[in-house]
Amino acid sequence: MARKSHHHRFDLPSLELACMKALWALGTGTVHEIRARLLAERSLAYTTVLTLMDRLTRKGVVTRQKRGRAHVYRPLVSEEQVRHQALDRLLGHFFQGSRLRLREYLEAGGRRPLRPRAEVPARARETTPGVPPPLAIDPTLL
Repeated sequence: MARKSHHHRFDLPSLELACMKALWALGTGTVHEIRARLLAERSLAYTTVLTLMDRLTRKGVVTRQKRGRAHVYRPLVSEEQVRHQALDRLLGHFFQGSRLRLREYLEAGGRRPLRPRAEVPARARETTPGVPPPLAIDPTLL
């Protein structure tokens, strides 16, 4: 089995991310409070939110403390940390680690193909720390 990087805990599927967004907004909260916050967007069963919060606890993204019959959850990572990791993954997977390539793509409204890597200025080819070097991709496929 492949070993996960130390940033794997920030790889949050959409439901885990929704729970984290609710918890960040609350600061701390029980499953009941987190679920109530999520109800505006989607209807999830209490047990579903409980399972998601247990997963987040095992990943080390949140901590919980028993208070009465319920657990009170508190985030251990900031929204900024998770956003930064997600952006680094996006850059690495689709833009060869280059923020300039992402900006050019966004400015073109996503309708213009990216320039081949050789045409990107050297300073723009600098990769983000922690992002693996890009794979060689045939520019005609871009």
